[in-house]
Amino acid sequence: MTFTVANFEIFLLILVRMSGFIYTAPFFSLKNVPVRVKAGFSIFLSIILFYTIPLSGAEYYGVIGFAILVLKEAIAGVLMGLFSNIAYQILAFAGQIMDMEIGFSMINQLDPVTRVQTTITSNLYGYLILLLMILTNLHHHFLRAVVDSYQVIGLGEAVFPPNMYRLMVRFIIDYFIIAMRIVLPIFAAILVVNTILGILAKVAPQMNMFVIGMQLKILVGLIVLYLIIGLTPSVADYIFNEMMEMLRAIIDVMKG
Repeated sequence: MTFTVANFEIFLLILVRMSGFIYTAPFFSLKNVPVRVKAGFSIFLSIILFYTIPLSGAEYYGVIGFAILVLKEAIAGVLMGLFSNIAYQILAFAGQIMDMEIGFSMINQLDPVTRVQTTITSNLYGYLILLLMILTNLHHHFLRAVVDSYQVIGLGEAVFPPNMYRLMVRFIIDYFIIAMRIVLPIFAAILVVNTILGILAKVAPQMNMFVIGMQLKILVGLIVLYLIIGLTPSVADYIFNEMMEMLRAIIDVMKG
């Protein structure tokens, strides 16, 4: 194991891409993970890659040329982490729709993982999917993917074509489709409840349907949520497949 000053630029480029990925990737980019841990983990992985993967230095001219290479590697790492992590936001969207149908949309709490205000069902699904991600070692697949990206996209060879926006458009379509698949049982049950309440409002107008409807929606929503909670592994499959698909897609786009 030797390390020379001439190879320092190769190590630095590896470190920049790996750091960009670690700071934006799922599970690794959790807000409650100390920054020193992320930095140390990035350096540790970069050292391993430096001595295990045969990489050649990229050509550049002057300090500005090397700065451009560093910037390209940083953007490549951030994009790979971002496009794999963005599928995690589907759970927040689905949970908000569920709570809006049940009647919990006014109840917001701080998610310590993302540091944003979310609804209780969003937090429930978020923690369940995160737990399944750890149990299934999905984070190992992300690390394997970013390591393999050095073979597909050499140092300084990442390209950012103008049609990259099509990847985001495709994700938005999957975003709504997967979210509606998750929400569909709750949505169908509340739709039936609203239909029954509408019929009762016509049959017995003297009844206060607002008071009855709030309690009935919460009761039915919690019962259906209890029944479908066992389908969480299926939900995790949708999310995990979308994560890996987005990661592979962005790597294919950047390799030109």
